[in-house]
Amino acid sequence: MPTLHVAIIGSGPAGYYTAEALAKRGNVHVDIIDRLPTPFGLIRGGVAPDHQSIKQVYRRYEKTALSDNVRFAGHVEIGRDVSIAELRELYDAVVLATGAGEERPLGIPGENKAGVIGSAAFVGWYNSHPDFAELAPNLNIPSVAVIGNGNVAVDVVRVLAKTEQEMAASDLAAYAAETIHPAPIRDIHMFGRRGPMEASFTPKELGELGEMTRCVALVDADQIPETVDTEGLEPKEANVRVKNLEHLKAFIPNQPEDKPVRLHITFYARPVEVLGDAKVEALRMEKTRVEAGQCVGTGEIYDIPCGLVVPCIGYRTAPIKGVPFDEWSGRFLNEDGLIASGLYAVGWARRGPTGTIGTNRPDGIGIAEKILTEMPPSGKRGREGLDELLVERSVKIATFQDWKKIEAAEMAAAKGAAPRSKFADIDEMMRIVRGQA
Repeated sequence: MPTLHVAIIGSGPAGYYTAEALAKRGNVHVDIIDRLPTPFGLIRGGVAPDHQSIKQVYRRYEKTALSDNVRFAGHVEIGRDVSIAELRELYDAVVLATGAGEERPLGIPGENKAGVIGSAAFVGWYNSHPDFAELAPNLNIPSVAVIGNGNVAVDVVRVLAKTEQEMAASDLAAYAAETIHPAPIRDIHMFGRRGPMEASFTPKELGELGEMTRCVALVDADQIPETVDTEGLEPKEANVRVKNLEHLKAFIPNQPEDKPVRLHITFYARPVEVLGDAKVEALRMEKTRVEAGQCVGTGEIYDIPCGLVVPCIGYRTAPIKGVPFDEWSGRFLNEDGLIASGLYAVGWARRGPTGTIGTNRPDGIGIAEKILTEMPPSGKRGREGLDELLVERSVKIATFQDWKKIEAAEMAAAKGAAPRSKFADIDEMMRIVRGQA
């Protein structure tokens, strides 16, 4: 029986759920290709370091990675080491599971000043992502502005506000901990353009903002409604809004003097300009209102002094040369996951940055079914051809077994209650792979 060869670009949740569905079906060989020598994408580099329970989903992906017909091929960069066109020649199907790792711009004057750091970079920095390990943000400041009302904004707030003891069992980057914990930050502002019932954070994450040791969550009682209008909402969405309102109401009695750090949760406000000379000195805001579901400016302007602005307003997929791209939505052009014959997109690369980690499972299953239905084995060389190509180009693949060496070294380097001490340097990781560390 001929083998179906599939290459999946990206080793995050979408990639592994697709691989899992494919690996269960007959004579299929799957290569999961990633630029980094470490797998799991968002789980390793995006999930907050103090949310270790969420990271445990990697154990499911590990079972797939250890399947006989699945291989992790890390340390292979698309465009540098191999092109999409070459992969399409070698494999029956190529799946883009690259996620959405680029920032959406604020689109306001001053956003390029020093001290404006997008959430992808800031989160990557404190999560030991090799691309952002050298970021070195200046946190020797009294005030921070976080723009956004989603879970990423909440994560950023929590990591900045928690004590060293609260983060002791996390895998927060050591260099980030050394910068964050002694920082003199006393005011953290979290802004949302719309109202509290339009916010996209989930109740669990919002509730955690009321449980921090040294930081008090403050809201304006006038911005918090008495009840939730659930008419026309799905039961799940209605339940989320009801629980969020309960948490926000619980914050109303809080006072600024209750704890040394103050979190100001402000709704109906949008940034219009970053103020300062070469670096951030303040954020100019405009009060808003919601009319017919649209955010409308009121013309009322005020300034918030701050030394750091972290926009958490969404992400875009990085374009790949030769692959049709939708600039407006920031994802690959596709029809139900199909880009072109034998070329597919899954997860955020397909639908944009929406949904939870689990949302990628049915998406991955759906794309796997499309491949199995639409792309019969054609006699292409698959893995054998890729390996020959990479040997010719002197590219050293990091296999899943190599990753396990890196993981073991990270766990051995952990201190105290921390589960691991993550490496943030690719060359160092590859030295471990080669036994040279």
